[in-house]
Amino acid sequence: MENPLHLKSLNHISIVCRSVEKSLDFYQNILGFFPIRRPGSFNFDGAWLFNYGIGIHLLQSEDPENMAKINIINPKDNHISFQCESMAMVENRLKEMETKYIKCRVEEGNIYVDQIFFHDPDGTMIEICNCDNLPVIPLSGGETVLRPCSTLHCTMQQNKIQQMV
Repeated sequence: MENPLHLKSLNHISIVCRSVEKSLDFYQNILGFFPIRRPGSFNFDGAWLFNYGIGIHLLQSEDPENMAKINIINPKDNHISFQCESMAMVENRLKEMETKYIKCRVEEGNIYVDQIFFHDPDGTMIEICNCDNLPVIPLSGGETVLRPCSTLHCTMQQNKIQQMV
């Protein structure tokens, strides 16, 4: 496989927020991210978080009142997807929090991927899935199955980082 820009990994995503405080609460208490140090030279409000090998940078909107309000949950819209250990636990927790969500199922042969979609406080779509059930097979190069991140490796990496915090 060619890597013309010599990329190593996805580092972070940035999300513009109506309220950094509300988004910080959501990403910490709902999705399990923890805050990390952000460069002090920034002259705008925001917060950085990290977990699961990915950073999330929250940026305070300069015009929060005019940000689009998204109410419809559309699985075909832009979204961030997280794999989970138990879809039933995720669904139960969302019910407890009275979070509006929808469920979908992808079927490929005898393989099933369950998905739950919901929004963060600013309308960014979040997907929780058991997508690791579906093998990653390149369109060229035969039937070699790729695994972007084994569950064991991600868990070890996550535990190591949290011990440092």
